[in-house]
Amino acid sequence: MARRPTSEDGRDRPTTIRDVARHAGVSVATVSRILSGTYPSAPVTRHKVMRAVRELDYVANAHARGLAGVQPRSVAIVVNSVTSPHYAHVAQGVQDQAAREGRLCLVGTSGGDPERELAIIRLMREQHAEAVVLVGNISADAAYRERMAGYARALALAGSHLVLCGRPSLGPDVPAIVVEYDNTGGAHAITSHLIAAGHTRVLFLGRRDGYSTPESRLAGYRAALAAHGLPHDPGLEIEGTMERHEGHRMMRRRLDSGPRDFTAVFASNDLIAAGARQALREAGLRVPDDISLAGFDDLPPAADIDLTTVHVQHKELGRTAVRLALESETPGTAKHVLLGTRLVIRDSVRPIPAPPDAARAAGRL
Repeated sequence: MARRPTSEDGRDRPTTIRDVARHAGVSVATVSRILSGTYPSAPVTRHKVMRAVRELDYVANAHARGLAGVQPRSVAIVVNSVTSPHYAHVAQGVQDQAAREGRLCLVGTSGGDPERELAIIRLMREQHAEAVVLVGNISADAAYRERMAGYARALALAGSHLVLCGRPSLGPDVPAIVVEYDNTGGAHAITSHLIAAGHTRVLFLGRRDGYSTPESRLAGYRAALAAHGLPHDPGLEIEGTMERHEGHRMMRRRLDSGPRDFTAVFASNDLIAAGARQALREAGLRVPDDISLAGFDDLPPAADIDLTTVHVQHKELGRTAVRLALESETPGTAKHVLLGTRLVIRDSVRPIPAPPDAARAAGRL
């Protein structure tokens, strides 16, 4: 193994292209052309240069490559957080499809900060990413829509695509690709499942006004109540964010506020459901014997706690986002794809036995 170059004081310094040329016994121009793929070199020469690159651990200067017109093909994904299981699974789908398409995958985190999101998108545009995939629950107000439209048009002018993944459409006049899943339909299905089991008082955990994902799931919950002729009770909708500790807080608050007037809980995601389950157990209540519990997302921990939930194709969401962007030859084309969801029935929901009089009446019919 060759020694890395050192400075005059004996400390290691970054390897330069001149070091590689010297080690391989060729000119700097030859090294540059071989690394850029523009030099029809003899196999022996190429082998010597690439061996020198490996032995000296040389990393080509990205700015210099840009000046030479050589850019690695890449797609970028921007998520609120890398610790959330939801974002992690979507990001893995983006990575899987990017690798399949021969692209590198660049990852940025915004923390939900619009200014940071804008800065990351600008950076990705400077890196000539072929697609920028934005993932994350957002407040879809007028300011958001205007900002997203500006992103989409700027990226289209640069020859790139904006993909909104799990976010609402901006309309046909905005050059963005939208890939989302049926939040409302999934919430309607899981609420209907609870109602069919005899639960007429269903607590909803995770209302968050102005945010696209919880609002869509709340809309499905309300629509299911209406479809089954049940009244809408605002007291059964508890506000909170989509985190495990929030599920615990919301449930504790509801249990401490007075007599328990619900028999089932629909948590707007599995993390909330896990926190709520912990709070119920601390209060001496059993799932599903005392309280039925359902979630949304079907992330891996849901199976561990035997949670009935709504399955979301997280990885397929990311794969579809990349595939659609790379299939679109002309940036600026608006597309909208809605992925389906399905119920996953486990053992966290129990039917409410019919009252004795109702059971006898049913037997006589």
